[in-house]
Order: sequence, then structure tokens, then C-alpha cells
Amino acid sequence: MTAAILVFKAVSQMQLAPGSTVTIPDVSWEEFESILEELGDKRNTRVTYSQGALEIMAPLPEHEIPKDLISDIVKILLKAKDIRYQPFGSTTFKRQGVAGVEPDACFYIQNYQQMIGHRRLQPDDPPPDLAIEWH
Repeated sequence: MTAAILVFKAVSQMQLAPGSTVTIPDVSWEEFESILEELGDKRNTRVTYSQGALEIMAPLPEHEIPKDLISDIVKILLKAKDIRYQPFGSTTFKRQGVAGVEPDACFYIQNYQQMIGHRRLQPDDPPPDLAIEWH
């Protein structure tokens, strides 16, 4: 019988191949927040947290083309209708202790004025009006 050996490595040291996903069960909200901080804002992975499960995904390069195309179409339609908006790109949205998601792109339309100039989301900020997630 072999004994299991626990290995502790920083999440930021993980090397994910494009298109791969890793799921980590039993992650507390505090651990999720710590992992987001460790990974930082400038990364090529997407992170999702729900019901204690953390998923880290490395998008394929071809994932970016449809995402950009859809975002561009949304912008063209909003401008054609003379609707003001504030794009927020791929931002981490969190509901304290419950879930955290990162859409590929998102837009504030109804509350765009409230979001102009924001560099970081605050707990009392509204959710975006439109979020794009491409799979």
C-alpha cells in the first residue's frame, strides 16, 4: 500500500496548454479570493468559481476571434441605435461567498454612466447588462 503525498504548489506556477481545463474541488471563498490575487489581472486563463469548485481554463487562440467578432457586432448595433454603453471586457464578477465568473466580454448599457472611469468593480456595482461567453 502506498501513502498519498500532498503536494503544495502555487496556482500561478501551473502551466495549462491552450484548450485545457483544471477543476479543483473543495475551495473556500477565501482560497478563491487568494488564488485570484495570486494569478493577477494580466493572465491568459479564465477562472470560474461555484459551490466550492474552482475551474481554471486556458482558452484556445481561436476562441478569441469569435469573441471579438461578437463584441464588435454588439458595439456596431449599439452605436447604430445611438445607445451609449461602457465595455468592461473580461472582468471577474463575484457574489461574495457564492460564485465568481469571468465572461469573455461584457457591456454596461443601462448603468453605463455609473461605470465610466471604474478601474475595479466595487461590491455595490451593478452587474453588466450584457455578458458574452463563447465556447
